[in-house]
Amino acid sequence: MSEKYYHELEEKNNLRENLSLLRSAVKDPREKEKILALAGDGGVLTGLLVEEEPKVRKNAALLLGDLEFAQAKEALFEAYNKEETLFVKSAYLTALRKIGAPEKLAYFRARLDELTGGSWPEQEKKHIREQVRELEQIIIATEGIRRHTFNGFSEVHEILLATTREQRKATLEEVAELSVGVRRKAELHPLGVLVHTKEVFPFVRLRTYRELLFPVHTKRAIKPGASAQAAARAVWESDLYDMLTEFHGEEAPFYFRLELKNRLDLDERSSFAKRFATELESLSGRRLINSTTNYELEIRLTGTKDGGLVPFLKLATIRMRRFAYRKNAVAASIHPAAAAMLVQLAKPYLKEDAQILDPFCGVGTMLIERNIRVPAREIYGIDTFGDAIGGAWENASAAGVRISFINRDYFDFRHNYLFDEIITNMPVRGKHTKEEMDAFYGRFFEKSKSVLRRGAVVILYSNEEGFVKKYLRLNREYRMLDEFCVREKDHFSLFVMEYRGEASCEHS
Repeated sequence: MSEKYYHELEEKNNLRENLSLLRSAVKDPREKEKILALAGDGGVLTGLLVEEEPKVRKNAALLLGDLEFAQAKEALFEAYNKEETLFVKSAYLTALRKIGAPEKLAYFRARLDELTGGSWPEQEKKHIREQVRELEQIIIATEGIRRHTFNGFSEVHEILLATTREQRKATLEEVAELSVGVRRKAELHPLGVLVHTKEVFPFVRLRTYRELLFPVHTKRAIKPGASAQAAARAVWESDLYDMLTEFHGEEAPFYFRLELKNRLDLDERSSFAKRFATELESLSGRRLINSTTNYELEIRLTGTKDGGLVPFLKLATIRMRRFAYRKNAVAASIHPAAAAMLVQLAKPYLKEDAQILDPFCGVGTMLIERNIRVPAREIYGIDTFGDAIGGAWENASAAGVRISFINRDYFDFRHNYLFDEIITNMPVRGKHTKEEMDAFYGRFFEKSKSVLRRGAVVILYSNEEGFVKKYLRLNREYRMLDEFCVREKDHFSLFVMEYRGEASCEHS
């Protein structure tokens, strides 16, 4: 259909409609190539930049940007300078940003200074802000941002170690282990564990939390229904900027992105984020600049039960190397922090120098985190997915852990000695029927008898509590040692069992 729409443009028929249809089509890479081939030297499309109707000029500019049509650069630049309709001007800048125009950097800088330094009528401010936003993104895309160095802090600050509600205690225990002999206040928080501390670097190494955030303290709460402008004002009048300047040696500007986590739908969130970012930039005198792709900090606005918002600060200037080994992942991979949290829960049942096995190892995350927590002697990982096994070898090498990975079905696996432990993230049901999963769990419990020594531990992360407990009842050789609810909403639990039966070694 792209050919039809383009030929309609050549005939000057239904210009706005056909430009919109081409912009939708260009999202498909194959259609994009077709349109580029049709466009040739771009004369038809650049000719539309001087059409009488403003919306035609705007959509033509945006289409040229979507196509990344480099030959149109000078035409777009000239059209921007000649354009008198304010709502169209930012479209040329959007196109130039996508195409790239580093040779125009000096002009863009001067234009940004002109727009931000001027006084504009109220009815023009929205369109001026749109140009400012695009000019900022062009400059950032061309020369990057000036990076800041996190220097730590000497006064007591709060840090939030964000984790799942059900297993905050695992992170609290990890903080307690770190804080032995150190006076440090830590307490449960609805979103994780709140720590009062003069130093952040020891917590960077902890493994059970998902994110390290700084609570932002506002002078007044951001109440339900607050406008984006009111929320931005509350954040600017908070301690956020003071923290940024205290934590870093270099001066402003600081580049941020906004993460809005509440119940608004996608369009409402997008609109709120744009208005918030624009207002915060203005209030801060552009000491805080919004940049969605190249930024050093995230301002997180988290929704409360009553519809209000609570702000947090996440810093990319703090180097997080906890999971640097994770070079590879697949769709079913468990998050490293989740794996570390599961291992922390199971820690009382882990033995040093054990021989351990993960029958469904994926890219090896569970085994690596298990070995980091309590070193093992021999480690084996099995998976039927060859790409996962390939990624697992690389991850284990990066982690400095020696693991034998085998691309095989667990139910066909044979080994010449028995294992002290099975630890695994059980496959989820997906497209399998209930009956198929029932049979799978039955086979798992039966097969595991042949590879476990008496007194071995079985650690399963699963959302099939019914099948786990069914086959515990049917296989008296196993007994439950402990059970932890990990994600109540999704019915995921960690089950720790002991194998008490006798196994005869099955040789290869």
